[in-house]
This record gives sequence, structure tokens and C-alpha cells, in this order.
Amino acid sequence: MMHIIPNLLSKEQVCQVRQALEQADWTDGRVSAGHQALKAKHNLQLDQEHPVSRQVGDFILERLGGNPRFMATALPLKVFPPRFNRYQGGGHYGNHIDSAVLSVPGTPHRVRGDISATLFLCDPDQYDGGELIIEDTYGSHSVKLPAGDMVLYPGTSLHRVTPVTRGARLASFFWVQSLVREDSQRGILLNLDDAIQNLTLKLPDDPALAQLTGVYHNLLRQWSNT
Repeated sequence: MMHIIPNLLSKEQVCQVRQALEQADWTDGRVSAGHQALKAKHNLQLDQEHPVSRQVGDFILERLGGNPRFMATALPLKVFPPRFNRYQGGGHYGNHIDSAVLSVPGTPHRVRGDISATLFLCDPDQYDGGELIIEDTYGSHSVKLPAGDMVLYPGTSLHRVTPVTRGARLASFFWVQSLVREDSQRGILLNLDDAIQNLTLKLPDDPALAQLTGVYHNLLRQWSNT
């Protein structure tokens, strides 16, 4: 399923991130595109080895680790280092599906792309177009979020970015290898976790909470891949 994580970054943090990115040199995004994506990809991208990319990427990873909603939704085992792209002047990205397995540059590590993530760094009124269109078994969704908000969706989803006809669209994107590979199982665990949290607020002394918590962890134990 598709999930929105609001306010991963505050407005002040978004401003700091954008100031850092504006000082960096951007390159043709097709440099990092695979064979199939080469014809579809028309954007600018920050070199992943650029110091600003690493600095801002580490900051985003820190924010992810401290965000309870992200942790509950994604159940992350590994997170591919965040990258950054820029769309302007008609830039777009045609229909594609992200790579299943990604090699972390400069390391022997690989990340299975169970979940794709886009963190918006510009507010919707700052540019025209640039919608992220996600298509999957749950339908087609157009996503254009406030700066600082993030969308998570299955890595198996067909998706695209519509042409940006005014202004510029800045975003960070990355992938998550989850403890639980199957999207449907992650959805069940998230619903169960939400129910436990709600009951904890309403009936903190109810003995059924311990039973439900046990069910959650036993399912996680059964479904997790570490």
C-alpha cells in the first residue's frame, strides 16, 4: 500500500536542506539510469559522491531513525543512502519500476528495494506539474506533497513523474529493505500496531493488550527476514 509520512522534516529543516542543495552542482540524471530508464528519465541529479549529498543524506537517515511512523510502517532492515533529484523546464520521468536490488556505492552491501520513498523538498505551489503518479493493485494515485512530507510505496509499483512546466521540483528518493518483504504482511502488522497504540491510550490496564502485543511480535517473528 501507499503511505504518507507527514513532517519528516520541519519547515526550518527543509530550508536548511534546500540551501545546501542549491550550492551543489547538478548533473544529467540519465548518467545513473539503467538501460530501460535511459529513454524515460529527463531530470537533474546530485552526484551521490558529492559531499552535500552525503551530508544531507546522513541527516535524512537520522530523521528516519527517529520517526516512529516510518519505523512502524516500513519496518526497515536496510536503507539505501538517500539521493536527490531536480525537475525543471519540462523535466519528467516516464513509467518505470525501480531496480529490485541496489548496490551501495563504495561498499560490498546490497539493498533489496521492497519500498520506494520520495521526500518532497518543495511546496506544491512552488512548481506546476511534477506529480508522482503511482500505479499498483490499489489503483492509480497522484502524489504532490508539502515540503517535508514523504510517501512510501511498494517497490513493485509502476510509477512516473509528470513534466514540471513552472519552477523546480526538488526531492530526495531512496529505497528500504524491510524486515518483512511482503507488502500485505507489512499492512497487517501496521494495522495491528495502530490498534495496540489506540487501545493503550483508551484502556492502558486491559490485559488483552499484552495478548495483542504478543500476537504482533509473533507475526513479526514468523514473517521477518534478517
